[in-house]
Amino acid sequence: MSTDPNPATGHGSADGAVAFPAVAKPDEQSRRLAVARQDLLTKPAGSLGRLEELGVWAASRQAACPPRPFHRARAVVFAGDHGVAGRGVSAYPPEVTGQMVRNFLNGGAAVNVLAANAGATVRVVDMAVDAETPSVVGTHKVRRSSEPIDLRDALTAEQARTALEAGRTIADEEIDSGADLLIAGDMGIGNTTPAAVLIAALTGAEPVAVVGRGTGIDDNTWMRKTTTIRDALRRARAVVGDPEALLRTAAGADIAALAGFLAQAAARRTPVLLDGVVVGAAALVAEELAPGARQWWLAGHRSAEPAGALVLDSLDLQPVLDLEMRLGEASGALTALPVLNAAVRLLAEVATFEEAGVGGPTADEATGPATDSAARL
Repeated sequence: MSTDPNPATGHGSADGAVAFPAVAKPDEQSRRLAVARQDLLTKPAGSLGRLEELGVWAASRQAACPPRPFHRARAVVFAGDHGVAGRGVSAYPPEVTGQMVRNFLNGGAAVNVLAANAGATVRVVDMAVDAETPSVVGTHKVRRSSEPIDLRDALTAEQARTALEAGRTIADEEIDSGADLLIAGDMGIGNTTPAAVLIAALTGAEPVAVVGRGTGIDDNTWMRKTTTIRDALRRARAVVGDPEALLRTAAGADIAALAGFLAQAAARRTPVLLDGVVVGAAALVAEELAPGARQWWLAGHRSAEPAGALVLDSLDLQPVLDLEMRLGEASGALTALPVLNAAVRLLAEVATFEEAGVGGPTADEATGPATDSAARL
């Protein structure tokens, strides 16, 4: 619980650390009603598989049964460069981050296409791009790039705190503007390296278990990346019990802001679709900052990066999709959004047996796997 004089804000604590309010649980009554409604619809119980679970998930997060389709989904892409990119850990040069930010703004990236397909909108935030970017994205910029985390802290304590607060503020801005679903995304050359360090530190994994191909790196680059992660992990494990210190030591302003964004969304009872491994790393830290926050998140997809599976297991999240994606940018989450909305509409709009005048199941047929699995959502 926050020690801020005004607990409703959750800002600050007695020692100056960023603190978040206690996270409320999703609505249990709506969940129960949704599970019961699934058994009344004109289909065999459990015949729609995970679509039934997803409908129940949405009902409990909206505190409404039947739930409503998410009509004001907002993807926020947090951009930043990382000092470790200079170690040769990526197939692309660091200047691509700034170039891609402009591509987002021009509507030419995968995230723009997938958002348009899903009926969502996109916001890009420059937290630490090592270039000049348009003022529209730079309001919350903390610095240019970060320090190389295998040698020294990525950020100062003040910068880490500022980035966390920026993420909280951005979540508030989007929720106050009417977003009914937030989607977290990332952009930054080299960002899977600090993500892997955070995931290894928080799950106890070894470097070789978290190193993926990222942007499509070759074997020599993979070995350099593994060595960099190994050295950074030694430093990160020394502060693993302190989420703010961990972000300062091994993250970057973009990942720190993502953690604040995810924690604040949960504190404000707003559901979030998670994307891939970088967002997943921030989510692990956000769960430490605001215990129980994971109850408000849905994993959009299973990243092809090996560390992605560690994130899902640690947070006990089941992905909506598994398409071997590893782009980032919120692309996997946006691909999953139409599936989530389909699940919501099925629960809300399929006729019941009584409404349709269709004979219902026998007593023995009335229970199915969806009822049991939905009970854990």
